[in-house]
Amino acid sequence: MSDKSSANASRRDFLKDSGRIAGAAALVGAAGRHVYAEGDETIRVALVGCGGRGTGAADNAMKVEAGRVELVAMADVFEDRQSTSFNALQNRHKDKFKVTDDTRFIGFDAYKKAMDVLRPGDIVILTTPVAFRWVHYSYAIEKGLNVFMEKPIATEGPTTRKMLELNKKAIEKNLKVGVGLMCRHCLSRGEAAKRVHDGEIGDVLNIRAYRMAGPTASAATGPAPDGMGDLEWQIRRFHAFLWASGGAVSDFLIHNIDEGCWLKGAWPVQAKGSGGRHYRGDMIDQNFDSYSIEYTFEDGTKLNVDGRTIAGCHQDFATYAQGSKGSVVFSTAGHLPAKSRIYSGYKVDKGKDGTDPGKLVWEYGKPEPNPYQVEWEDIVTAIKNDTPYNEVERGAMASLVTAMGRHAAHTGQVITLDEMLNHEHEFAPDADKLVLGGPAPLAKLPNGKYPVPMPGITKKREY
Repeated sequence: MSDKSSANASRRDFLKDSGRIAGAAALVGAAGRHVYAEGDETIRVALVGCGGRGTGAADNAMKVEAGRVELVAMADVFEDRQSTSFNALQNRHKDKFKVTDDTRFIGFDAYKKAMDVLRPGDIVILTTPVAFRWVHYSYAIEKGLNVFMEKPIATEGPTTRKMLELNKKAIEKNLKVGVGLMCRHCLSRGEAAKRVHDGEIGDVLNIRAYRMAGPTASAATGPAPDGMGDLEWQIRRFHAFLWASGGAVSDFLIHNIDEGCWLKGAWPVQAKGSGGRHYRGDMIDQNFDSYSIEYTFEDGTKLNVDGRTIAGCHQDFATYAQGSKGSVVFSTAGHLPAKSRIYSGYKVDKGKDGTDPGKLVWEYGKPEPNPYQVEWEDIVTAIKNDTPYNEVERGAMASLVTAMGRHAAHTGQVITLDEMLNHEHEFAPDADKLVLGGPAPLAKLPNGKYPVPMPGITKKREY
């Protein structure tokens, strides 16, 4: 696939083409129905990427009530990561865990071997660092597999274009594809979003989203242990490096940013941002410790996003919107439970027992199913019923919008969505050619550290 051929494409061209293909796929849906072995309605799953998120996704898959799902193969670059995942999943799901020594694969080509165990119509879970997403998705489409992939699904313009182009083939093949923006499957948020879209808080005037926490995952990372190569360290500590994960913004803030876009019912067209590195010591990662991003939608509405990963500071993990008639608390403290609620004014509290309960006009107020599980029920139901199901376009746009904000903060420049989509800086163009022990996509500087964003100095690219 040539990026140059699509370099001048706009997001509208991609969305228009994807919509046309999706319509055609719906018409031939019955013809594309996958047939399992006679008398066997079991869906088999392969896990590619055996870290914490992949293990969680496989666990959710085997808990599905919409149909029987069995895990039959596992792939990872690192044997120790795979063994930890293998033991945990085997202990939890003795009846549905069917991985054997013959279906455990290690190495950069392990994804192919794991997918080769499956039949067309089975599911592959893609939960490696995002740099490999387009590589693995391409092979999954070739094999006729349904896919669940973790977010983000791209880190910059070139990989976004690759994923959107690849997805046209998935739609043509009637493959079902889920993307791990699980908050979109939250029943509480879903009802709140519908009420906002129906005008319950009037015109949306401003949206605010926060993920202000202490040190998170591997976002802050020191030097590699003696004897470990750059590539292995960068993959093991992938949150620290932009090529592997998109960094803290793309991997953490994407949920909050996507929530804000969901509330607005649109994607922003421009971003500006700021951030900084603090108390860094010998840390060698590429992240800022704090980010502040202002997104602008086409009608001028703003989405303000604040993120921080510094110990000892005030913490907040929530999304809010103010409208001309009231306000909504879209999410309250993390991913679950959302505790979504609407107020007639702008002063909000924690619920009916708060300081100003008279202004509370609606709250979800019911037990909330875990959205991590709901998204799996949804994709398996779509497979069983052969209904159209493809979240890649939305996942790609959420990933691109998130990357746009990150780029604005890292460069100190204002950037538009079309500029981000057509940007030519690809962080890891040879992700499909990497070998353990070989060079990493990111090379050290003479001082032993890696390049970091320098706003106002490095303006055209992030490093």
